[in-house]
Amino acid sequence: MVRGISPDGEALIVIGLTGGILSGKSTVANMLKKLGATIIDADKVGHEAYRPDTETWREVVAAFGENILQPDREIDRRKLAQIVFNDPQALQKLNGIMHPRMFQMMKDKIEALRREEKTDVLVLEAAILIEANWIPLADQVWVTAAPEETVIQRLVNRNGLTEEQARARIKSQLSSAERARHADVVIDTNCTLAEVEDKVKKLWADMKKELAADVG
Repeated sequence: MVRGISPDGEALIVIGLTGGILSGKSTVANMLKKLGATIIDADKVGHEAYRPDTETWREVVAAFGENILQPDREIDRRKLAQIVFNDPQALQKLNGIMHPRMFQMMKDKIEALRREEKTDVLVLEAAILIEANWIPLADQVWVTAAPEETVIQRLVNRNGLTEEQARARIKSQLSSAERARHADVVIDTNCTLAEVEDKVKKLWADMKKELAADVG
């Protein structure tokens, strides 16, 4: 499924790339970037949204108070996280402010990249693509996945968490089964890096054929 055609006649596609913690999402994004995709990182968009004196910044400060500000008027994201971490209502309030604003910012970026760079593949890398209801921004949803025990070992070995902490981190996220339910493509990363790269290259080649067929 392709959303549009650029002024020079090239088909355009937006991939929504998501996955659980240490499932290989960023690794796959980097591979797609090397193949020629343009990446929009939702985390970076979130940082932009928090910039001082923006509309989003004013709304967050109004909701949570000026005590979340640093001396330079930047929002102290660590302090804000502490406020919402154990308060579901506060988290819902923050998400209610941030998620729609980020949606619009990413939509604007997608349209600008289509106009200005004439790229034919955009990748929206977003850990909470499904939870934040950002799926409408994408033509396809790609999900990276690995067995729970593999992710636990990655969290223990790379992040220094205990096994109990690792299981709690995984449990706090959307399940792999739920992500897969929304996916057009599931990339199993429980293999070597070279094997993951082979999978991504094949998906890329198939997608390029689809784009060429849409233009033709």
